[in-house]
Amino acid sequence: MYLQQLSVINFKNYAGAELKFSEGVNVFTGNNGAGKTNLLDAIHYLSLCKSYFNPIDSQQIKQAEEFFFITGNFNKNGNPEAVACSVKRNQKKQFKRNKKDYQRLADHIGLFPLVMVSPYDISIIIEGSEERRKFIDNVISQTDNSYLDELIAYNKVLINRNALLKQIADTGRYDPHLMEVLDEQLAVSGNRIFEKRKAFMGSFTEIFKRHYSFLSEDAELVELSYESQLLADNFGTLLKKGIEKDRILERTTYGIHKDDLLFTIHGMPMKKFGSQGQQKSFLIALKLAQYSFLYQQNGFKPILLLDDIFDKLDDLRITKLMQMISNHDFGQVFITDTNVARVKNVFKEIEVEINLFKVKGGQIDA
Repeated sequence: MYLQQLSVINFKNYAGAELKFSEGVNVFTGNNGAGKTNLLDAIHYLSLCKSYFNPIDSQQIKQAEEFFFITGNFNKNGNPEAVACSVKRNQKKQFKRNKKDYQRLADHIGLFPLVMVSPYDISIIIEGSEERRKFIDNVISQTDNSYLDELIAYNKVLINRNALLKQIADTGRYDPHLMEVLDEQLAVSGNRIFEKRKAFMGSFTEIFKRHYSFLSEDAELVELSYESQLLADNFGTLLKKGIEKDRILERTTYGIHKDDLLFTIHGMPMKKFGSQGQQKSFLIALKLAQYSFLYQQNGFKPILLLDDIFDKLDDLRITKLMQMISNHDFGQVFITDTNVARVKNVFKEIEVEINLFKVKGGQIDA
């Protein structure tokens, strides 16, 4: 699978642009702020129906304009696929595949799998557990369409349960039957999500270790483990056990919304004890493991987006990553870089041809 053509209108700093891509490595070069990353984000929209960087669609519309429009033509298993996304201010986002509207955006997720590697990914390590849950959910949802449905169902019930806890605190009236109904609904979706996350981590962890070992040349001992309250006890039992605490805090304190990933290096938390280089290696290994997992599950290679990657990696990790590209471990790759000479030299050394685009102030020269 690969993206043959991309067209954007009024998207971020672009009034309009149309690009044709190669099946291999495509590179956007230009100064910071020129709009290189915006092109990667447009591709991300076509794959996952949203921006990688900002969840508010209307904020992607070019200043003083009323809408943005992104279209892309893919080749998937030799078949043409046309995807279009449009957002108008104060209107619902529209998404089409082969000119047919989606009833639910969730039905599009996973059809055109994609992995993004960005400097912003450091949040997976240094921020709270929500970032790490998002990472798990992003990977699984690109291979399991029903997973998103379970997440949506779980979050709806969680909101209702938390609202009931607040109502009980405000009024002093407690309806155990209604709480029991919500607990049962929460447990049904929560258990399904838990089993899918547990199964995913069972295979993903080994893939991750293999990639980290390759990138670091076995320099460090790292571990990646799944933490969930449901590993210790039944979800229904946990909800009953926590009801008094929940009533005091006015929120649900047990469930898969508390899941986390534990990252360690030599038995210590990566967040506190890993160097910048080790944290970068860990992140790259996570994303490469995501790529391998999607390839393994789908049977074809996802698209790989590498944002500002050469500035953020040392020579060893760049060499290792380029070895993988030269060995054709990846399919179609999109890269941004500020230094055109550097990127040309890197790919000349590994004898890989590139399709180069020079970006300046929302204008593109191929």
